[in-house]
Amino acid sequence: MKKEIEFTPASGYLALLIIVIMIVAPILAIVFMKMLLLIPILILGLIGMPGFLIVNPNESSVLTLFGKYKGSVRENGFFWVNPFFIRKKISLRARNLDSEPIKVNDKIGNPVMIGVVLVWKVRETYKAAFEVDDYVHFVDIQSEAAIRKLAGHYPYDNFEVEDAELTLRSGGEEVNSVLENEISERLKIAGIEVIEARINYIAYAQEIAGAMLKRQQATAIVAARSKIVEGAVGMVEMALEMLSEKNIIDLDEEKKASMVSNLMVVLTSDKDVSPIVNTGNIY
Repeated sequence: MKKEIEFTPASGYLALLIIVIMIVAPILAIVFMKMLLLIPILILGLIGMPGFLIVNPNESSVLTLFGKYKGSVRENGFFWVNPFFIRKKISLRARNLDSEPIKVNDKIGNPVMIGVVLVWKVRETYKAAFEVDDYVHFVDIQSEAAIRKLAGHYPYDNFEVEDAELTLRSGGEEVNSVLENEISERLKIAGIEVIEARINYIAYAQEIAGAMLKRQQATAIVAARSKIVEGAVGMVEMALEMLSEKNIIDLDEEKKASMVSNLMVVLTSDKDVSPIVNTGNIY
């Protein structure tokens, strides 16, 4: 596999002066002095005209001659090269790819929507020009392939895979680092450098989003109820211990059961309790 060759072109200003002389002088000599022998010099000057090359900052020009790669001009400025060179401009600027969210399957098969932001630039102009057909389109396709591969390695969350240490939703920088490495490996063939890659959108696919939302809400409710019951049991236990220690009232097992039942209803109910005041002896 060939590598990039840096080509050093001639100064465009000096070449411009020489070519102007090669064109203007023979024309004057032919018109006024009938010196037809200078016609070849005029023709050479006209042939050299297309050789001027302008390279803007953060831009390069890949040069080929009759199908053979001759090198790449990375230095910006005004130059002159062989007029028979075929030149292909390649931008060296950093570019952003803000991909539309695509539907993929996570590790356990749930359809999820994932979108990424990718910052990349051309590092090797030879590979970008000749190793792939269209390096910009190549970046788009390979980024999508990397997203699909990444999603297949991790679950969306740990609701169904409780022992999952890394998930797409909570993985953060670790998942982004894996994504960046995967895209970098795929784009290496095109001479592309990945500056940054990160997930900027992730959600369940529309067809299961409603069901997953209900599941998450149910899980949150169960977790909250568990904490409420745990706290209620502790409060009931503390109340019984304090009543017993201070000898406020002597409760048999039946009365204790009734008291525990009433306190648990009051403490764990999700609605305000309406108390009933007893003015007599219910026992």
